[in-house]
Amino acid sequence: MKTIQYLFIPMIALTIYSCGSEAEKIVTELPSVKVKVEKANSTESTSLIKASGTITSRESANLSTRMMGAVTQLNVAVGDKVKKGQVLLNINSADLLAQKAQTEAAIAQAQSAYTNAENDLKRFKSLYAKESASAKELEDMTTRFDMANANLEAAKQMRAAIQAQFAYTSISAPFDGVITNSFIKVGDLASPGHPLLAIEGISQQQAEVMVTESEIINLKKGAEAEILIKSTGKIYHGEVIEISSSAKNTGGQYMVKLSIENPDDEVFSGMFINASIQSSSADANGSIISLPESALIKKGQLTGVYVVNEDKVALLRWLRLGKSTDGMVEVLSGLTSKESYITSSDGKLYNGAKVTF
Repeated sequence: MKTIQYLFIPMIALTIYSCGSEAEKIVTELPSVKVKVEKANSTESTSLIKASGTITSRESANLSTRMMGAVTQLNVAVGDKVKKGQVLLNINSADLLAQKAQTEAAIAQAQSAYTNAENDLKRFKSLYAKESASAKELEDMTTRFDMANANLEAAKQMRAAIQAQFAYTSISAPFDGVITNSFIKVGDLASPGHPLLAIEGISQQQAEVMVTESEIINLKKGAEAEILIKSTGKIYHGEVIEISSSAKNTGGQYMVKLSIENPDDEVFSGMFINASIQSSSADANGSIISLPESALIKKGQLTGVYVVNEDKVALLRWLRLGKSTDGMVEVLSGLTSKESYITSSDGKLYNGAKVTF
């Protein structure tokens, strides 16, 4: 009987403890948290990204040759405007002319041997048909003809290769542009791989600027931009045409290229500019959503805010944020206008908590 009493007492205690836990659970889940909320309002966007950079050409090239030879004629100087296909310089082709003459002689000799072999092959085919020549003799004549044909083709290929080399003795402009640098003069020895002239197109100018990692996330292709040329004070309109996705070799900054609409004769490569670029944090109506930084919840690398749904339940919403100004931060995604978010609470908030206002 004592054993039964001893067992009964712990069981009662366990039952009381269990019931107490359930009671505590019910008590802790029932109370609502009193909060203050605000509506997420969008405001007219005045968000611009400021950046500085230089004017560059969308077409540029360093011209070189694939053959070695002395420069015999230089037809342009730095600053000259040139047309596509215009001959800019010539390189001595005397060696090629000599090689071409030798090749022509080799072709003539190979052609003669080919003609003789062809005639002999025809003759031996006729003799073989009349059983006046053996199969071995016909085979030898066929081999001789094939060799003569191969030699003739090789000589012609050599001539074609030399003809191709002549294209590198005359350097022409690859597009309309202006000569921006000259690395050689008449009499100098041109060698493969070494630049001779630098040319840039003048019809398609662009601006290159550098932006930070906090700004690059707010830029999109097609974003409008104003470009101020410092030296002239002129302002040109343009748009973002290229955004670099790497800052590896640019000191932690990202290169952005801007088109320039209707550039005139006062826009030159190398000019310094200031650019104002429309931030993509604005919505389709040119507005942005911003929140006070004090309303944000941070957990590790994530940042969010508590929103209130129709059932008056707090839900943690993760956000993608833009730049911060005067205690307000731009919301790029995660929150829509007119949604309610919690600015402060009288108790501890958690995801799914009931709230009152």
